[in-house]
Amino acid sequence: MSKKLSIIIVEKDRDRAMQIVDSLSLSGDYEISVIAEESGLARRVASLNPDIVLIDMTNPSRDTLEELAIASGPMERPVAMFVDQSDDTLTKAAIEAGVSAYVVDGMRADRLKPILDAAITRFHMFHRMRTELEATKQALEERKTLDRAKGILMKARGLSEDEAYALLRKAAMDQGKKVIDVAQALVTTAGLLS
Repeated sequence: MSKKLSIIIVEKDRDRAMQIVDSLSLSGDYEISVIAEESGLARRVASLNPDIVLIDMTNPSRDTLEELAIASGPMERPVAMFVDQSDDTLTKAAIEAGVSAYVVDGMRADRLKPILDAAITRFHMFHRMRTELEATKQALEERKTLDRAKGILMKARGLSEDEAYALLRKAAMDQGKKVIDVAQALVTTAGLLS
């Protein structure tokens, strides 16, 4: 049996919040919490740790939008924001803040489930891309460090590139460390000595 999707709804208007809760209840079995106050939002979202955050606002300012988006943790979970009106600046600010779905023309019950699904899918897609980008950046940095370490050994001992790498590998095996750790230590030490 799969875990219920937990949803936080950020909505000041109690009647509007209940409409959203009712709409969600019709489309699935969710664990729903409503937050009416924007103050302390980040703390409350963190303590509840929802799977997704829905923010419903009539006409947000850029500052409010960024504050809400950051507080609701768009890099940690999907955030769907519903607004009645918007402009290019607000749309751009929401997307740059990491909002997974930015829906203009308010929240309608018939659109809620597909928008939730799209926000979750988009969030996971971007999360995968961020993870892959970080792994690629780390691999590139490790490659640069390894090349620097080989260069230091080649210059200091008159070795070929293959011989320098073999020496790094042997040192790593002898010390029970990864080659990159030995290379980093060599580069750091050489930096201190120069």
